[in-house]
This record gives sequence, structure tokens and C-alpha cells, in this order.
Amino acid sequence: MPESTSLFRSALFDSLVSAPPEKRYPVEFWLGALFFILLACVPWLASFLGEPFYVRLLMRMMIFSIMALSLNLILGYGGMVSFGHSMFVGVAAYVVGILGYHAYEANALAIGPFQIQGSLNALFTWPIAVAATALVALMLGAVVLRTSGLYFIMITLALAQMLYFLAVSMEDYGGEDGLQVMGTQMLGNLDLSHRTTLYYVVWVCLCGVFLGCRTLVNSRFGLVLKASRQNADRLRAIGLPVFWYKLVAFVISGAIAGLAGVLLVSSQSFVSPADMAWTRSGDLIVMVVIGGMGSLFGPVLGAFFYLAAEYVLGNITEYWQMIMGPLLIVIVLYARTGIVGVFLGAGERKNRI
Repeated sequence: MPESTSLFRSALFDSLVSAPPEKRYPVEFWLGALFFILLACVPWLASFLGEPFYVRLLMRMMIFSIMALSLNLILGYGGMVSFGHSMFVGVAAYVVGILGYHAYEANALAIGPFQIQGSLNALFTWPIAVAATALVALMLGAVVLRTSGLYFIMITLALAQMLYFLAVSMEDYGGEDGLQVMGTQMLGNLDLSHRTTLYYVVWVCLCGVFLGCRTLVNSRFGLVLKASRQNADRLRAIGLPVFWYKLVAFVISGAIAGLAGVLLVSSQSFVSPADMAWTRSGDLIVMVVIGGMGSLFGPVLGAFFYLAAEYVLGNITEYWQMIMGPLLIVIVLYARTGIVGVFLGAGERKNRI
């Protein structure tokens, strides 16, 4: 590569990373910190109020926040509109569910010549589930990332539907009715059947994913990913392998969605094909958009708002979607940068990529 091109790339990176992320996004950073502190107090407050149901509800919101953060990594920062993102959630959930099923039935899982013993130990099942999801994301990403735009959307949708009907066809594991995970899952010495224990496990995972995404998008890798959303051709012109950057982001996003999947199946002790339906992917896109696409805290706010609205409106009427639809339209029309944009100053909104 010519020396002038190398110097240009170096100057480009240095100019982009000159401002520390804390100085560029102070409101969003501290808003997120305060929000996570309040979440840590929820079990205590629920116990004080005598309303343990809110622990389960907030835990579900946190799990969907992890899903939304994983999608935002490729949608908000990479510009990859995926209508099949929930398939990664479903793959990980089924891996945990199937291993738990064989542990409860005390028989091995046969995959060709290999015999895999079932397990309810999360230290064993969760890494396998996340690794399997990352492998699926790698294989699918190597195909879908060779397309863009409408073709990318349709291919991710088609692949998600293929996995959905594969889950429906697995009659040994419940088929369309889903699979009930029997027995008690353990994470080391932690009993995950204890609701408060699982709540704090989910809380730690959400904090870790949030900080991990923050580090990633503010790194040089993240800068290339954001630049590829704006103009991938210019990056290729200076010699950057855009395809490989996007593929790595796609795999990381799939792995994070897999983490959300194992938390989901652990929280509800049940997994079904509905967990990987394309409608679930549509819900995740809505969460990211209304929360603030391309922001760090926006997907978390979007997930909490969407599920809270679903819960409140669902208690008012069974036709709650008729109210939710216009409400989402109003948010999109009058909050172009999402809910998180309301809390950010005009100067910060300008600086955001």
C-alpha cells in the first residue's frame, strides 16, 4: 500500500478518536449509569411494596434490552437492517432447552456418531449456546453480507423462517407447542430458579453488554463500522476490508443475541418457535428505532418503553395494538432521534454519527 494512503488512513482515524467518548456523550453516559443503579434497586423495592411480579417484568425488559443492543450494533451503527435477528435468540434458547431436556430425561443427545450428555449447569450450557449462535451467525453472515439493501432484508427474513420451521418440525422437542425446560438450572453455586438471583445475573449481563458495546463502537473498529454505514465505497477505496469488519460485527451481534436467548429460556423455563419468529425481529427493530437508533442507551429505553406500553395497554384492552400503532407513529414523527434524543442536548445530537 502506498505510504500516502497509509498516512491518510492514520490521519482519518486520529481525527475521529480525538475526543474522548465521555466528553462527547456526557448526558447519555450518566443517564445510563443512573438508570442501571435504579434497576439494581428493583428487587428491594418490589419486596418493600409486596409486588414480586415487577421483578419478573423488569427482568424481561432487561433481557429484551440485550436483544435490542445486539441488533443496534449492526442496524444503528452498521446500517444492516435484519428481519431475522430473533433467530439467534431462538438458536441459543433451543440449545439450552434441548440440553436441559436430555439432562432431565437422563439420556444423551445423539448428533451423528457423537453423544452429548444433557446438562442443567449454565456454566456448561450457556457457553455452548452462545458459541453455537456465533457459529450460525458466521455461516449466515458470510452469505447475507454479500448483499445489501432490500436483498439483505429479504435473505435474513428467509433464513429466519427456515430456522423457525425447523424448530416447528422438531416433534421430539415440542414442535410448534414449544419445549418446557424441567429441572433446576444452576450457575455454579447460584440457583437460577430463585427469581432475585436470576434478576441480578441478568442485570450484570446487561451492564456488561452495554459497556462492551460502548467500548466497541468507540474503538477504531466501531469507527470503521459507522463509516461503512455512510459510505462503504470510500472505505474500500483506501484499502479497508469492509466485508470482514461487517462480518465480525454480525457475529458479535449474533453472540450477544444468543446471550439474551439463554437468559430468556432461563427466566421462563420454556422455549418455543415463537422466540425466533420474524415478528419478534420486527419488535426488536421497533424498539431500536423508537429508543434511538445508533445510540448506546436508546435501545435500552426503547425496549423498556415498548414492553411497558404493551403491559399497560394490554391490561386496558385486548386490542392494545390499535393504540400502540398511533403512539409509535407520534414518537417517530416528533422525536426523530428517538426517546433518548429528548434527553440529549442539540449540540450532542449534531456530534453523533
